[in-house]
Amino acid sequence: MSDVEQYLEGLHPQPNPVIVEVERRSRAGGVPAISRETGRFLATIVHAMQANRILEIGTGYGCATLWMALAQPPAGKIWTIDPDVTRTDVARLYFESAGEAESIEVLNQPVVELLETFPQRNLDIVFINADPLQYGAYLDLAIPTLKRSGLVVVEHCLLAGRVAQPELPSDDEHVRAMRAFNRAFLTHADLAAAILPLGDGLGVGARTH
Repeated sequence: MSDVEQYLEGLHPQPNPVIVEVERRSRAGGVPAISRETGRFLATIVHAMQANRILEIGTGYGCATLWMALAQPPAGKIWTIDPDVTRTDVARLYFESAGEAESIEVLNQPVVELLETFPQRNLDIVFINADPLQYGAYLDLAIPTLKRSGLVVVEHCLLAGRVAQPELPSDDEHVRAMRAFNRAFLTHADLAAAILPLGDGLGVGARTH
């Protein structure tokens, strides 16, 4: 951790104890979890928007889900999609422990299949944190679910800096896919978008049309 990161970590209040436990469990189990800086950013935009309708693509153990759920207004609702039942069973335990189980609906279906018929519309936020190979499809299906000015937030846009390296024929498919996605995201006709060097690279796009 750099000096700046240590300073900021010491300055911010500690996360909810359940989030701290999810972070520990994620590290122990090798399950990806968002950074605290990304979690704090998500919580801030949820507070700012009073976002009460959120779709999450990729649950894991529920770290990002809880950052957002704990920031929502009382009537808030999160739909979180992840076909991995083993992981979401763990996440459900943490949702219960944090007192947020009633506000979070876990959907254990293939993402593309579900999004093609997803009935919810006028969402405030869609958070994508899943398989980078599918990000393009997820984005195209997610944007119509957003309200005008709603946000799509995308994790792992930098892939630990690998997308910034010179392009080589030997680049793996995830790096190639994320480079293509980043270009498409920033030039999407229905978004005003930016990619921030936050966590593993955070894309933020506001629906304009």
